[in-house]
Amino acid sequence: MRAQFAILGPGALGSILAAHLARAGHTVIVLARGERARRIEREGLRITGLSELTVPVTVLTDPAQLEAAECLIVATKTPGTQAALQLLQHVRVGHAFSVQNGVLKNELLSALFGAERIFGALANTSGELLQSGEVLFTRNVNLLLGELDGRDSERVRALAARIDAAGVRASAVPRILSWEWSKFVAWLPLMSLAVTTRAPTWQYLSDPGSAGVLVRMAREAVRLARAYHIELLPEGAILPLQAILAGTEAEAVASVRAAGAQFAAEAPGHRMSALQDLEAGRALEVEETFGDAVSKAHRAGLEVPLLEALYHLVAAIDRTRSARR
Repeated sequence: MRAQFAILGPGALGSILAAHLARAGHTVIVLARGERARRIEREGLRITGLSELTVPVTVLTDPAQLEAAECLIVATKTPGTQAALQLLQHVRVGHAFSVQNGVLKNELLSALFGAERIFGALANTSGELLQSGEVLFTRNVNLLLGELDGRDSERVRALAARIDAAGVRASAVPRILSWEWSKFVAWLPLMSLAVTTRAPTWQYLSDPGSAGVLVRMAREAVRLARAYHIELLPEGAILPLQAILAGTEAEAVASVRAAGAQFAAEAPGHRMSALQDLEAGRALEVEETFGDAVSKAHRAGLEVPLLEALYHLVAAIDRTRSARR
């Protein structure tokens, strides 16, 4: 089978993209398994919230049946990505990108399909897969796409325009790796604090102790990015990156607590997806994100003691929680 868009992982974001692209008239195949695959086959992709639509799509449970795709979109959680991609190595892919967390995703896709076919991506788009099978579409700010070498290109602009016209806001940008890393250096401390405190985002941002931990972790992550010659973009960060990096630690903590107050006022129920995964009994995104960051630090000869400690703690939480199930 062939499609214009093949989407690996019809969870929240994968379903949002697949449903909008299919509604816009593109041929879409979703690669799924188990009850999620059966539900989509019976009911189609059902989106609520920012969009209200139900769209039938082709579902493949056997990756071997997919022959070719103009665009492969990887939207699974990070655990098991490499194994899942190996099942697609036979597919003729025009280009591919991943909306996963972390920065390892580009390396995995490049190793399989060739770096010249891979785009970087950063999704400021989100939703939640409900028990009913519907996906609650909650955030539609921008899906940024770009060439891995940082240049502007017509093929990226064309792809972003197709996705944007389908109803999921998307833009082509240069320096996509800077955008990805700018999000990643804030995501690492946010994810770890969400899992360890098990609190809504505004609470641990507002607490002076956890805000201090976040600042120190973010500063270690920034040193890691700089060790790999990545220029960070404050506008691409989840948190006020410039304020975290500039001035004293006390000033940085104050900026994080101010962000906490903003979350409390505007999004008091916001919880990191890692916390949602933990409470739902799903595997945490640890090795391909935190583990990758620590491995990159070791390869660069860089000491990141707080990042390393939180990596081991989050990994232990994941292991011990899994063992109790």
